[in-house]
Amino acid sequence: MNSKITHTSLSDVHESIDPSKAKSKWRKIFAFFGPAYLVSVGYMDPGNWATDLAGGSQFGYKLIWVLLMSNLMAVLLQSLSARLGIVQGRDLAQCNRAIYPKGINFILYVLAEIAIAACDLAEVLGMAIGLNLLIGLPLIWGVSVTLLDTFLLLYLQRLGMRKMEAFIITLISIIGLCFLIEMFYSKPDFGDVAKGFVPSLPNSAALYIAIGIIGATVMPHNLYLHSALVQTRKIGRDVTSLKKAIKFNIIDSVLALNMAFFVNAAILILAASVFFKTEHFGVASLQDAHQLLAPLLGSKWASHLFAIALIAAGQSSTVTGTLAGQIVMEGYLRLRLNPWVRRLITRLLAIIPAVIVILWMGDKEVDSMLVFSQVLLSMQLAFAVIPLIHFVSDQKRMGQFAIGPVTKTVAWLVACVIVYLNLQLVYDAIAKWEILTSHLALKMLIWAGFAALCVLLLVTFIYPLVLRRKEHSINIHGEIIMDKLQHASPQPFKVIALALDYSEKDEQVIQYAWQLAHDDTRFVLMHIVESASAKMIGAEVKDFETVEDQKRMDQYVQLFADKGYLVNGMLGFYDRAKEIARISKDVNADLLIMGSHGHKGIKDWLLGETIDSVRHILPIPIFIAR
Repeated sequence: MNSKITHTSLSDVHESIDPSKAKSKWRKIFAFFGPAYLVSVGYMDPGNWATDLAGGSQFGYKLIWVLLMSNLMAVLLQSLSARLGIVQGRDLAQCNRAIYPKGINFILYVLAEIAIAACDLAEVLGMAIGLNLLIGLPLIWGVSVTLLDTFLLLYLQRLGMRKMEAFIITLISIIGLCFLIEMFYSKPDFGDVAKGFVPSLPNSAALYIAIGIIGATVMPHNLYLHSALVQTRKIGRDVTSLKKAIKFNIIDSVLALNMAFFVNAAILILAASVFFKTEHFGVASLQDAHQLLAPLLGSKWASHLFAIALIAAGQSSTVTGTLAGQIVMEGYLRLRLNPWVRRLITRLLAIIPAVIVILWMGDKEVDSMLVFSQVLLSMQLAFAVIPLIHFVSDQKRMGQFAIGPVTKTVAWLVACVIVYLNLQLVYDAIAKWEILTSHLALKMLIWAGFAALCVLLLVTFIYPLVLRRKEHSINIHGEIIMDKLQHASPQPFKVIALALDYSEKDEQVIQYAWQLAHDDTRFVLMHIVESASAKMIGAEVKDFETVEDQKRMDQYVQLFADKGYLVNGMLGFYDRAKEIARISKDVNADLLIMGSHGHKGIKDWLLGETIDSVRHILPIPIFIAR
């Protein structure tokens, strides 16, 4: 068992929740619950709705068993993902990086990013369609509005993981409540619903829809996500603590994914009881379902609730998609971006193609884009499932927590079913695209891509078994040259610059400066005049504030001189950060000491972030006095 954790997933919230600090037994148990709910939203995102609607409208309740089977598959795979994160202390992307060669890892990374972008595309379109159906907002504007949820995610991340989980659970509850009321309106025959759990496939069309349901249900990015989210809980590394964590996370997965199953089943039941019974067999699009619900059920609220649930599904899925993107990027590339940059890139990758298609081909192609997003997801799924099973089966790294023969057999059987069905879905999609083009070169390119996909799939399966059994030696933080450190001699600061703002913070800045000084240290005191006249005229200004600032500077200079230090005082003008950096460079300062106001959030936007701006300009160390 690999108990040495060298790199953390979602480092800003890693082990941020400590179940051991809960006051009661039940609170300790509930402290483990949450990660699976963030994962479960991927199983009820707008991309799943089309297959559920098609299954219910064409075959009534007969395909509910397919939903149940796909849900059981999801529970198994997500439990394995949670087990991996808990025991190894690494997410799936990090494990891939440690085992597979660089070239394969880069391809797996690209495929994972494509899957996340495809999922985000479904969420963007779902939100846009929901807004269009509810308030009549044109799709092109609805797609653009979804860019704003970038700021929602940033706000949720500032609040902490538990608040984010609570937000997601609230949205899931809204979706569930909407469909519960819809089912009350539709009055389904629960006797026929029960018969739908008996496996049967009426014809080849039902098989195709069943493939679509399974392909749309198990989301690849959720396997990356779950293995990282479980690490937000602080877990002891002893056997008892690990067993307890695995047990509670399995329960969490079962509860959360059963909620997702209820939502998907409710959509299918709604379609069966409303559209199948009234012989509207061709309903597969979200717009058609919305338009027909109100007249067929006799209540406008039926359509409104459908749109509200669709918006909630799109919004909840977009939060988890961004977290998955962060995990994939950090795990494969060791690259960390600001959350808002990461979110903006992911969202733009979804918005740009959506806007182009809507402007070029019109609103009618939106459902085709939803289907296309599910095909892209299907192409990536196998590359997440196969490595996951390899890693949790590895006794060397998992120790006694490696899965047993029965679980391993079932897992590989599930993997085979998923791989076959998804390859079939991709094959059928390619066959349709081939018919639409008459260019031989393009046809050959499409089939060559499919062949390359199959070869990569084979390599992904074989490599951990045959070609390499040892992990790569990955030094995350680079080499430390100990000899240089041992022979290094401390160099005193010759010139220390102090940025004074004439507030109570100056006392701390000056005290720290004296602690860091030696007999030959020269001090440079600076203050930036920020009156309106000073910002326009600069050093030539002689207004009241500038005169008073000079008097205060003279007092500070005299204070340092009385203590026997060499000291200069300077006033700066114009831009605060640029002036501090300029003066520090002009005097060849070795160290800059600044005071911190400690404000954050909106105050940073209003008052400015001087320290961050200065540190990006200056190559010298900056000491922040708080």
